[in-house]
Amino acid sequence: MARSITITAYDRGWKASFEKEAAQLHCVLGANAVQIHHIGSTAVPGLWAKPIIDILVEASDLHAFDALSPTLNGLGYQARGENGIAGRRYFTKGGEARTHHLHVYPQGSDNVLRHLCVRDFLLAHPQAAVAYGEMKRACARQHGNVPLAYADAKDKYVQALEQQAIRCHFDRLERTAGPLY
Repeated sequence: MARSITITAYDRGWKASFEKEAAQLHCVLGANAVQIHHIGSTAVPGLWAKPIIDILVEASDLHAFDALSPTLNGLGYQARGENGIAGRRYFTKGGEARTHHLHVYPQGSDNVLRHLCVRDFLLAHPQAAVAYGEMKRACARQHGNVPLAYADAKDKYVQALEQQAIRCHFDRLERTAGPLY
């Protein structure tokens, strides 16, 4: 059965689901999991989303992390390799009815910053979150039975959102840092 894209209203249980999963992952990954973050649309209260919890792990040693793949499989995670992003380890949980996506990057990766900037931008800018949710709903109505078409339809919007979020992050850092002399 092919997956289809379903966008649902925010569910307050997503935060608890993340926290439960993060605790299990922390026990399994130990010190190699420097940080475990809730990312993606389910991390933003009020945002319409696919009901899939996105989890980002900052790993201190990506190669050591690779050795834990069989352990993650025991928790229901299926390894998907880099899945189009160099330096990432990507896992899905829940089979065709996915419940979780696990993104693992080396600590300090630009991809970690990108994900966290988007999440934090949407948390700080509710109007942007509403607009993003509406765009996702429209794409799902048009392309919901073809996941790749859905992803392609929202790609330019997401890239622009990422750039805006990263600019906002660095602008905020510049304002708070003050003069360098």
